Amino acid sequence: MTKQVQQLDRVIIRFAGDSGDGMQLTGDRFTQETASFGNDLSTLPNYPAEIRAPAGTLPGVSSFQLHFADHDILTPGDAPNVLVAMNPAALKANLPDLPRGADLIINTDEFTKRNLAKVGYETNPLDDDALDAYQVHALKLTSLTVGALAGFEISKKDAERAKNMFALGLLSWLYHRPTEQTVAFLEQKFGKKPDIMKANIAAFQAGWSYGETTEDFSVSYEIKPAKLSPGLYRNITGNIALAYGLVAAGTQSGLPIFLGSYPITPASDILHELSKHKRFGIKTFQAEDEIAAVGAALGASFGGSLGVTTTSGPGVALKSETIGLAVATELPLVVIDVQRAGPSTGLPTKTEQADLLMVMYGRNGESPVPIVAPQSPSDCFFAALEAARIAVKYRTPVIVLSDGYLANGSEPWRLPDIEDLPVIAPDFATAPADGTEFQPFKRDPETLARPWAIPGTPGLEHRIGGLEKADGSGNISYDSGNHDLMVRLRQAKVTGIANDIPPLHVDDPTGSARVLVLGWGGTYGSIAAAVRRVRKSGGEIAQAHLRHLNPFPANTAEVLRSYDKVIVPEINLGQLALLLRGKYLVDVISYNRVRGLPFKAEELADVIGDVIASV
Repeated sequence: MTKQVQQLDRVIIRFAGDSGDGMQLTGDRFTQETASFGNDLSTLPNYPAEIRAPAGTLPGVSSFQLHFADHDILTPGDAPNVLVAMNPAALKANLPDLPRGADLIINTDEFTKRNLAKVGYETNPLDDDALDAYQVHALKLTSLTVGALAGFEISKKDAERAKNMFALGLLSWLYHRPTEQTVAFLEQKFGKKPDIMKANIAAFQAGWSYGETTEDFSVSYEIKPAKLSPGLYRNITGNIALAYGLVAAGTQSGLPIFLGSYPITPASDILHELSKHKRFGIKTFQAEDEIAAVGAALGASFGGSLGVTTTSGPGVALKSETIGLAVATELPLVVIDVQRAGPSTGLPTKTEQADLLMVMYGRNGESPVPIVAPQSPSDCFFAALEAARIAVKYRTPVIVLSDGYLANGSEPWRLPDIEDLPVIAPDFATAPADGTEFQPFKRDPETLARPWAIPGTPGLEHRIGGLEKADGSGNISYDSGNHDLMVRLRQAKVTGIANDIPPLHVDDPTGSARVLVLGWGGTYGSIAAAVRRVRKSGGEIAQAHLRHLNPFPANTAEVLRSYDKVIVPEINLGQLALLLRGKYLVDVISYNRVRGLPFKAEELADVIGDVIASV
């Protein structure tokens, strides 16, 4: 039968089911198909916090949302246009996000009386009017998959497991996605299990054929490729981008990269990825705990490598003493904090940006540390490179504040030209040419950085450790005046970095906006999308986004005082707002949500509109 093909400019799809239903794999494969087709895209994986939550329960629901379009987009989307619900729990957990008229594809095989009762459904929503507001496609996905694999020598359980591939094939047909990469992926993934491989490929192809032949879907959809800047692109997540940024830092500096890390959600993928790149001089060490990991990284920096440690909020708390030691010894160290919801264990798989005050002040004594925050998954590459540049140039630990949304989310990344990347010069110390005694704390007059002396180099012997050192000589000093001087020098060194970073850029097309929205970190996409909405409706609004949080860019005060109102949206209870009020005496408007999810653009647009109306 001939079916209608409808053109769309964008669509948001959410796959949802149990952790064992393969929703993350399904979403990832659909994303790879979409990336290869050339659409712009943004993703939001959403995992359960429990490793093995009970099947069919609300805490065990796993989902993957993908927003793709024929134009540039900034977020994974506020609400899905299509929800694929593999069981009652997935339906109940995600239905509140579904707008009226959205498509709802339901695996009816799982809507048994027992499964309905698990999530509190007294009646089957497929049999009453609960879903009347949606375009419902009730399909026996499990039965269709098992039927399609009837001729394969696999167990019924293995056949049922392939239902996610059937669903992927159906959605691939529905949105005209290329399929070659998925087939190649399945051949590689299950190459050692040929029966399973053939069954999954068959299920995928059966899903495609079902869409082509069934009367359940009379329309398919096309979203043309986006018009992106010329270049070579790949799809990338934030964690992979951080790993590649560290590889680039090693290449640009000529330094061996040493990663000391203890696995922790959601940062572990950086360790996994870096361990694959030994050919670039990368050494990875999975330590027995967080303290050992950062200690090994700092020791590597002392030895002439660039020490790196990766973690999340709970790990930063454990590493704080050694970070303070790096401040005192004035050695380069890159600390990557992929923030998650807290406190304590909190919500390990959910996003938050509530570690800002901890990384700013969470050490004993005056121990200033530069802080860099990427704004998107692909920007994580450049944030890692910038952190390494500052750490090496200024001989200081630098903290990168990523978050769970950036870490697991993905987007197209245009590969940079190597020639455009910054050169990072370690400038190791050499013995004084005039034969005088080496001064390990004699500072560079421009950067205030002390020399980086490789142990074992003749003439560069010096004391190292956490006790206060004398200015210049590096001898242990208990002199109160010297301590005051060293504290101020370390602070001045970090403060001076403001002269070595770009000014805060303001996007204010008309130059007449009276309200500024200022964000940091992973809120960039949501804020920018909200600003687009406000401007499209006729509102005048300016936007700026902080990448450097310590020190702030040199023109930050000027920017803040140029507007009548400044809105600061944060996924915390107002930490940046507190810093801005204290430093610049500007009464910013703090807007906060801590739901473990990114902001919705529609929500922020309403907030911005209300503030504009009040000016």
